[in-house]
Amino acid sequence: MKRVVLDTNAYTAFLAGKDAVLDVLASAECVYMSVFVIGELMAGFRGGSRMTQNCEKLDAFLSKPTVAVLDASRETADVFGQIKNDLKTAGSPIPINDVWIAAHAMETGSVLVTYDAHFRKVPGIRLWDQMG
Repeated sequence: MKRVVLDTNAYTAFLAGKDAVLDVLASAECVYMSVFVIGELMAGFRGGSRMTQNCEKLDAFLSKPTVAVLDASRETADVFGQIKNDLKTAGSPIPINDVWIAAHAMETGSVLVTYDAHFRKVPGIRLWDQMG
């Protein structure tokens, strides 16, 4: 996997030292972090007691040369609209932030590293083979 998008739970698994996620990150040429994942993380940090430490760890991770933050663009919005419509038509919605994260993965042609099985509902998405 050359390019990956890291989901919120995969970032948490990385921090916990999960070997499977560490292996993916070590072999990826580019690790994308969706601004929507960062938002979910920031919400979690604010709900906890270690916001400063968690923000410092996140900032250190985001400053690595192989890590890039994905902002939402017009193209992202177009892919989002397609995914959301496909899921609605199929009667299988997923959380709205996850539609945005899926849009970033598809827009960049990346593999989504996640532990959330509901991403399997997204037509055409490339998912991490160790998702479980």
